[in-house]
Amino acid sequence: MRRVYWGLSGVLLATLGAFATSTVAEEATPSPFPSRLAQAIAPLDVNPDGLSGGGALVLSEAIAASRYVLIGESHHTREIPALTTQVCRLMAPSGLTAMAIETGPEAARVVDSAMRSKDREARVADFVRAHPDGVAFFNGRDEVRMAGDCAAAAGPKFTLWGLDQEFLGSSGHLLEEMLASKPGPVARAALTGLAAEDRKATAAALASGSPFDLFLLSATQDDLDRAAAAVAKDGGARVRHLFGLLTESRAIYQASRSGQGDANGRRARLMKRTIAAHLAENPDARVLMKFGANHAYKSLNPLDQRDLGAYVAERAEGEGVSALHIIVLGARGSHGGYGGVGRPAVVHSFDMKDDKDPDWRKDATLARAADAAPGSWMLVDLRTLRTKGLLASAPPQWRELALGYDIAILAPMLTASSLLGAEKPATR
Repeated sequence: MRRVYWGLSGVLLATLGAFATSTVAEEATPSPFPSRLAQAIAPLDVNPDGLSGGGALVLSEAIAASRYVLIGESHHTREIPALTTQVCRLMAPSGLTAMAIETGPEAARVVDSAMRSKDREARVADFVRAHPDGVAFFNGRDEVRMAGDCAAAAGPKFTLWGLDQEFLGSSGHLLEEMLASKPGPVARAALTGLAAEDRKATAAALASGSPFDLFLLSATQDDLDRAAAAVAKDGGARVRHLFGLLTESRAIYQASRSGQGDANGRRARLMKRTIAAHLAENPDARVLMKFGANHAYKSLNPLDQRDLGAYVAERAEGEGVSALHIIVLGARGSHGGYGGVGRPAVVHSFDMKDDKDPDWRKDATLARAADAAPGSWMLVDLRTLRTKGLLASAPPQWRELALGYDIAILAPMLTASSLLGAEKPATR
């Protein structure tokens, strides 16, 4: 009986295959890739009062259908936070629980505590002056403004989830929080000693501008090991947690500096564990996530790693919900870069036309409609490029992009954001 069953299945499959082949043959020859690309592009206008253009409808419908929305970006710009604010406003009416961001959990708590205040920028600036390099990315003026605008749109229960390791200058704040958590006498003595060393290291780093002078990287392992033993003895749960954040952040930076070990992989695993814990506590959460472009790929990213975006994509599929992955870059302009401890951002200028390597941004610009307004953004619906086997003949840069993201958005011009607690950016 089994043999007859499989025989009938083989006949049925062969018949279906012949039917499918016949159907495909009757269809029109697929359009060349440039033609299909042009059809996937829509204009998108980003204004303080909302989004407009054909791309606005595509984006709003995709967001409405998604529980998780991920934005993969170019950091430290003014325009991408402005777009993110509009995404918040699109998500808020159907519920927006949190924004997951590329900074540490404790740094996110600092920004979260300030984001609904009228003086939020001043409060974050004060924190940054007290703890140079204590916050990653959300020490940017436009990021803090965006956080406040998102909180206003989403309501009182909205919060920030920091998923990353703590930043290079975070140790002083972490040690202050540990001491405020009332550890036992053994742990308190050890942590008081580390706090004194941290203050010396911070002064040295401010003088030199080098992050390698900060305590997180300059502390001796013996000192940290002795403190870890003291914390384990009578530090208490909160202190043990914070000390773990300090040592894990240090380990990631040390691996990155030495080139030994899997720093990026370790960082990605940390972010996955952290968001998994948040979602376990908030099983129905609807979350917006904003990270550097490499982190938000739903497939292997350009570093050949399964990062946060891949985890979220798989989780959403298992939950039977949708995750929307959006990449947002600029065609030209400037973005802020790291300028040193306590230093203002360095402004880096760029123009995609100067890049000699294949770049999807060039192709999209060439496919732009002739009557498009000069200041209009471009939205590329990558989902339409994944149909009917089109990616098999697509240029490699488009195949990688369309497998990693659902929507690509290109701003015609980006401008560098300024850092709170620092002077006017210098240009390089």
